[in-house]
Amino acid sequence: MTMKCWIITESGLIGTENQCLGVAEALGITPIVKRIGLRQPWKIFSPYLGLENQNSFTGDSLTAPFPDLVIAAGRKAIAAARYIKKASNGKTFVTLLQDPRVSPRPFDLVAVPAHDNLRGPNVIVTQATPNRVFTASLHAAHDKFAGLLSHLPGPRVAVLIGGNSKSYTLTPEIMTDLANDLRKLAGHGASLMVTASRRTGEHNRLILENTLNGTNALIWDGTGDNPYYGFLAWANYIVVTADSASMLSEAATTGKPVYMVPLTGGSARFDKLHANLLNAGVIQTFRGKLEPYNYTPLQDAAMVAKEIRKRLKI
Repeated sequence: MTMKCWIITESGLIGTENQCLGVAEALGITPIVKRIGLRQPWKIFSPYLGLENQNSFTGDSLTAPFPDLVIAAGRKAIAAARYIKKASNGKTFVTLLQDPRVSPRPFDLVAVPAHDNLRGPNVIVTQATPNRVFTASLHAAHDKFAGLLSHLPGPRVAVLIGGNSKSYTLTPEIMTDLANDLRKLAGHGASLMVTASRRTGEHNRLILENTLNGTNALIWDGTGDNPYYGFLAWANYIVVTADSASMLSEAATTGKPVYMVPLTGGSARFDKLHANLLNAGVIQTFRGKLEPYNYTPLQDAAMVAKEIRKRLKI
């Protein structure tokens, strides 16, 4: 497809950027990624202030010639998307991922997950969040990390651990219980492929490492190539903490059994996300045991890409 595409996100929001990249990849497009910030007063009042101009932004340039397509996500990117739509005289097709918390009318397409309430004629609803998990990407990761993971005996369990956030707390007690459950799985012959985030915290990471010491567990230490997609590709089961919509979405796009670890806290949006996925049979709650089950994998990036093609008539 011959189409110039910009992805616009706020600097440092890797998960948000990956949502946009997933849609671009589903379209078969190689985009230019623009990472931006906002100057005052837009920095404080975005996205509500409006009246953006070329001098509203920091970071990568947003000057003409403008692209055929913009895929944007994140609070600061809303202002940039709105600016480009106006500055291009409406010629750029602007797709916004996530609820902008302002009227969706300035945009050509807004894609929101089912746990957001926004609806409208230019709004489509995905099950969770678009991502970069595709059959091709999993095959590539399977080959790339074969040297690291192929020796692990099955069943292989990918363990994706987040941590403390605005909505959730990963307490040492929860970490201890999870680590003990994982040790039992390893004791029954499972191999563990574990990745933790900075939000996990050093104390929780030590609990995990000490508890799993001596088991068939590979815990990524943060050096070298990130094996995250390799873990997804090689896994027979996936265990993921409840705090990350992105990790839950990525896991549930693989079609492999996904078990969610509850954490302390929550929010109305997360509660709705979890309930939607649980009620649809996409994920199950982790209670120390793993059993196979089937579900229809999420295809949110492909869904957004299909709608873009439809509206652009390409």
